[in-house]
Amino acid sequence: MADLSAFPITKKWPAANSDIIQLYSFPTPNGVKASIALEEMGLAYEAHKVTLSDSDVKSPEFLSLNPNNKIPALIDPNGPDGTPMGLFESGAILIYLAEKTGTLMGSTGTERAHTLQWLMFQMGGLGPMLGQLGFFYKFAGSEWEDKRPQQRYIDEAKRLLAVLNLELAGKEWITGSSYTIADIAIAPWLRALDFYGVKDTLDWDAHTNLVDYVARFEARPAVQKGLVTPPRD
Repeated sequence: MADLSAFPITKKWPAANSDIIQLYSFPTPNGVKASIALEEMGLAYEAHKVTLSDSDVKSPEFLSLNPNNKIPALIDPNGPDGTPMGLFESGAILIYLAEKTGTLMGSTGTERAHTLQWLMFQMGGLGPMLGQLGFFYKFAGSEWEDKRPQQRYIDEAKRLLAVLNLELAGKEWITGSSYTIADIAIAPWLRALDFYGVKDTLDWDAHTNLVDYVARFEARPAVQKGLVTPPRD
């Protein structure tokens, strides 16, 4: 069994099998990126539920692995240098796992570059903007009398959806015919629009390429399992 004693997080969330990847996550759009990737790549892993409460994400144990107190994070007992390695940030995790397995990054240098391009689009634009939309449309910000912030993110969400809808015209996946980590990053955030209750406001059904894209994504067995790993309850 691998020795993970150097990682204080394992005291709060003990490993049942320290020889496999330890995932610390919760099924949010960012969290499921890691679990879906692990399922798609066929990597053995153990999922630990880390709730979004301060008692979990701001605990000394979790902060020892991710000082930014956000899920997901993981420990790979078989790191690239032959020793256990911890990693946080969902985009970094996706790239790491794709490079570890040699999968889901495209089969050519051009496809790899385009995969990273759309992954960065999600990390720098789609995720942050839709997350702010959720705050101002569904959560605390929705109660603010000043609706200019809400409208700002509604408008930006519409713009981003239009970009993706146009890009997916005639394509199965965002880079073409190959399913990649970019799709694993993008599709969960599109699904979040239903949770935020904002689909009608964004005229979601008119984005037919996106509707079909999300349906293809959700039909994948690995996606179905990853979306509920670790379980909320």
